[in-house]
Amino acid sequence: MRFPITLAAAVLAVVTARADKAVLVVGPDSADPKVTQPFAVDFGKIGKQEFIYFVEMAGGERLRAIDAAGKVRTVAGTGKKGDSTDDPHGAAPKAEFNGMHTLVVTKNGTKAYLADTFNHRIRACDLQRQFMMRFAGTGKAGFAGDGDVSEKAEFSQPICIALTPDEKTMYVADIGNKRVRAIDLATRKVSTFAGTGKAGVPKDGEPAKDQPLVDPRAVAADDKGNVYILERSGHALRVVDKTGKIRTVAGTGKAGKGGDGGPALKAAMNGPKFVSLDKDGSVLIADTENHQIRRFVPGKETVELVAGSGKKGDHFDADPKKLELSRPHGVSVHPTTGDLYIADSDNGRIVKIVRD
Repeated sequence: MRFPITLAAAVLAVVTARADKAVLVVGPDSADPKVTQPFAVDFGKIGKQEFIYFVEMAGGERLRAIDAAGKVRTVAGTGKKGDSTDDPHGAAPKAEFNGMHTLVVTKNGTKAYLADTFNHRIRACDLQRQFMMRFAGTGKAGFAGDGDVSEKAEFSQPICIALTPDEKTMYVADIGNKRVRAIDLATRKVSTFAGTGKAGVPKDGEPAKDQPLVDPRAVAADDKGNVYILERSGHALRVVDKTGKIRTVAGTGKAGKGGDGGPALKAAMNGPKFVSLDKDGSVLIADTENHQIRRFVPGKETVELVAGSGKKGDHFDADPKKLELSRPHGVSVHPTTGDLYIADSDNGRIVKIVRD
C-alpha cells in the first residue's frame, strides 16, 4: 500500500513544483522615492545590463527602471505634473509629464516611447543619454494632421501606444478622438487606422476605417498582421485583420464578470485597460475593474483566467489565481523568460508571474 501513496505524493510534488508562481518585483515601500501608480511595464538592455522599465501615472509622473539587482532608479521626470515641451535634447530627469499611461521600449534598448496622455503628446526618451525628444502631438487636444508628420498632428489623450514586431509602425489608441491612429516610423506620417470619430459598436466584417469605436483604450499588434483593440467602456476586445476588416472577438459589450474557459464572446469584462501579446500569440488582457488578468486564445476563441482572485485587495499569494490585485493597468511578457509582469496599479507594486 505504501508504493501507490509514495508515487502519488511524488507526482503531486512535481505538479506543485511546476505550477506558475507569483513573485513580488517591487512594492510601494521598496524604492526611494516609493513606487506610485505603476501603469505599464516594458523591458530593455543597455550593453549587457538588463532593465525593467515602468511608467507611473497620477502622483508619480516618472519613467523608472529596475536593474538586475532589484534597485529602482528614476530615468525621467521630476515627479511634478507638468508639460515640458522638450528642447531638442532636454534632460530627462528635468522632464515633466501629465498622466503617462503606457510606454514601449525599442528592441535595441536605446529608446522608450511614452504616451504622455493628458499633455496630448507622445514623447521619446533616449535611454542611454537620458534626454527627451518630441515625437508626436502638438500638445493641443484635437483631431488633425493625418497625412502630415507626427509632430504637427493633433491627438486627444493618446492613451496607449504599440509597435509592430518589425518596429515599422506605431499604433496609437487616440481615445479622445475614438480612433486608432498609425504612425509610419520611417516617414513619421500619421494616418487613421480604425474609427470614424463617432461612438458606437463596429459591425463585424466591415473596414475598420469606416466603423465607429466606443472608446479604444489599448492596442497591440501581432506578427500575422492583426491589430487588437481593447475598449474600456465597450467591455470588448476587437481585432482588425491584415485586410483591414474589424470584428469583435471577446466580451459581451456589457460590464460583468465570468465566463473563463468558455466562448470568448460570452465572457464578460469590466473596464479592461490594457492588452498585449504573449509569445504563443494569445492575447493578454488587464481586466482592470475585475482586478484580474485574462487571456484570449485565438483559434480556440476562448477566454482564460491568468491571475487575480477577482477580489480587490493587496493579499499576496504565490498562487496567481489566489493573488489579490487592485485595478491592474498593465501586463507584459518578458521577451526572454516569457514571465508575465503585472502593473498592479492601486497597490503600487509590480508582480511577476514565473511561468511553468
